[in-house]
Amino acid sequence: MGNWIGLYTIMRREVERFFRVSGQTLVTPWISALLYIFVFGQVVGQRISEIGGHSYIDFVLPGVLMMSVIGAAFGQSSSSIYFARFARHIEEILVSPLSYAEMILGFIVGVVIRSLTVGVGIYVIAIFFSAATISHFWLFLFYLVAVSIVFGFLGIIVGLWAKGFEQLNILGTFVITPLSFVGGVFNTLDMLPESLRAIAQWNPFFYFIDGIRHSMIGFSEGNATVGYVMVIGSVLVLGLLTEFLFRRGYGLRT
Repeated sequence: MGNWIGLYTIMRREVERFFRVSGQTLVTPWISALLYIFVFGQVVGQRISEIGGHSYIDFVLPGVLMMSVIGAAFGQSSSSIYFARFARHIEEILVSPLSYAEMILGFIVGVVIRSLTVGVGIYVIAIFFSAATISHFWLFLFYLVAVSIVFGFLGIIVGLWAKGFEQLNILGTFVITPLSFVGGVFNTLDMLPESLRAIAQWNPFFYFIDGIRHSMIGFSEGNATVGYVMVIGSVLVLGLLTEFLFRRGYGLRT
């Protein structure tokens, strides 16, 4: 990769794009997280003494934060790619002296910056509710960045595939949200029926949430090695698939 000016231009455009509509891209997830923290910290949390040896809000917060980061990452890349195709200005990028890796990297950097901004904002909000702790900072940063990249790639793939705006919401509605809620956001594995525990442990969202929870409060139910392999493997596989689709011109050229 050698076209640093072109790469910087894509990165800057992606960052400016979500800051221009910050009410939708930043304030909305912050408000949603605030409501989650208030409800589960001040309402539900008052009626549940502990879960996994921690206060309920401390247990729930990592999952809420991860759900918000996932939504921000997927929304950033999927909408960016789709609208670039729809408005036909994706062609300006394709004819520029940029490699496919540089094009993809430019989009992914925007994804990571938006996701980190959302995540840090939620963490700051949680401080005012005395619910913000970090036990392992570098692990916390690893999961935030790596999971952002995973769903950034997924968003690009869906953005290339989508034929209409409503199709952008299919993965979020029917896959991301359901798997997030059964991935241990609000409960431990022990709270699930025994028949569902094995299924839950095959859910990749369980490892995303379990990893960020371990980094924040030191509580973990999953196998850490499996979690690392799940995250890193997803980054590599989806990254290679995304570059392959760009090289083939899938969804980019008519």
